[in-house]
Amino acid sequence: MSKLPKKNQFLDLSDYGRPIAKVIAHSLKNTSFTPIHVTIAFVISGLLAIACILNHYYWATAFFLVLKSVLDAADGELARIKETPSYTGRYLDSVSDIILNLLLLITIWYVTDGSILFTLLAFCGIQLQGTLYNYYYVILRNRYNGDTTSRIFENDPPKAMKGEKQKTVNVLFALYTFFYGTFDRIIHYLDREAVKSKRLPNWFMTAVSTFGLGFQLLVIGLMLAFNLKDYIVPFFIGYSLFIGVFIGIRRFINR
Repeated sequence: MSKLPKKNQFLDLSDYGRPIAKVIAHSLKNTSFTPIHVTIAFVISGLLAIACILNHYYWATAFFLVLKSVLDAADGELARIKETPSYTGRYLDSVSDIILNLLLLITIWYVTDGSILFTLLAFCGIQLQGTLYNYYYVILRNRYNGDTTSRIFENDPPKAMKGEKQKTVNVLFALYTFFYGTFDRIIHYLDREAVKSKRLPNWFMTAVSTFGLGFQLLVIGLMLAFNLKDYIVPFFIGYSLFIGVFIGIRRFINR
């Protein structure tokens, strides 16, 4: 089940794990496993990837990072199949992602003996990249009656859905805004007119999907596997320059 109507679907380069994720979700449809269980599984996979980096098992790292991406898609697929969308799952997923990203970059800094300042700059770059991609993607999903669990502007805690507790939603929302609030505000400031966009073409969204977390993790995994770990931090700092490029293109095609 897609998050967008068919005519608005695009080739999402960060979502390469979706086919396997659907298989996993369908296999769990009639079991007691919930989307939250799958989210916990991707956290475990991310932690295993970090452990592999510390032990210099870089091909294994790549495997667990890709597996993490697959499971990251599977929790949402399972929620849609079981018709149990929740803000608990939505915020737990996002909070888990950003904590794992930070731990992953710090681990790479540790094994490369690089600059902690540049590492944190790369982390901020990765988060801003992902925020821009999600910003445009959520605009599409809200506009074309796709999945609406994610909101364009996360200003107030949403009302808990059936089967979840408002207190849990409130706590996770607070964590979400703590971790993501600054990045969201920066991107909204840089491209505040995006919500009025009449066009976000499929080809454009495919290009921006290289900012998606799945694609980022694939790049990190491959760079580690091919002994390019010293270039991971510089790469993501440099690739962040494309934030301005994509915003410029978005404005041009909507002029």
